[in-house]
Amino acid sequence: MVDINKLNFSKLNGLIPAVIVDNNSLAVLMLGFMNEESLKKTIETGLVTFFSRTRNSLWTKGETSGNFLKLIDIKADCDYDSLLVFAVPSGNTCHTGDYSCFGVEKKPSLEFLNELFSLIKERSIRLPEKSYTTSLFKSGENRIIQKVGEEAIETVIAAKNRDRVEIINEVSDLIYHLFVMLVEQKIEFSEIIENLSSRHK
Repeated sequence: MVDINKLNFSKLNGLIPAVIVDNNSLAVLMLGFMNEESLKKTIETGLVTFFSRTRNSLWTKGETSGNFLKLIDIKADCDYDSLLVFAVPSGNTCHTGDYSCFGVEKKPSLEFLNELFSLIKERSIRLPEKSYTTSLFKSGENRIIQKVGEEAIETVIAAKNRDRVEIINEVSDLIYHLFVMLVEQKIEFSEIIENLSSRHK
């Protein structure tokens, strides 16, 4: 987290520009201004708060719309006179209803894989009715492993046929069933990422 004491608020008469970035997709969401008080409130509450030049007062993003920006981290630039604020938006950020004030479209991010893995873990515990994931866990280890094998073969066949749509569909099915297998084997997705990372190094 940023060291407030190092920041230079004097260049803009007590204000400092803050670029808000979606922590999951790294898309730029908006630009606002903070003074020392709003920055402290942001850190204390965990909700991004600006100094509104129009209202001449502090303004927590989302206090009217409900579309809050949940703080993850704040970085200062090399001159300590501007901020990069990483946050998770609870809705669309722009007052026009758009995801971003800069017209950036929201795209699925790699973070979705973590969300999917977490959802599968939750399903393995709660076992909600009428859920395909639940049926897999109830069918047991052998069936889960068999499904991974089937999806792997179907992925190979799609690749051999050079069928782009089928490759995308089959790889998606394979990843999902691999996640189910990992959960059943009590292996975290993060362990796979760490292993791949260590190999890369």
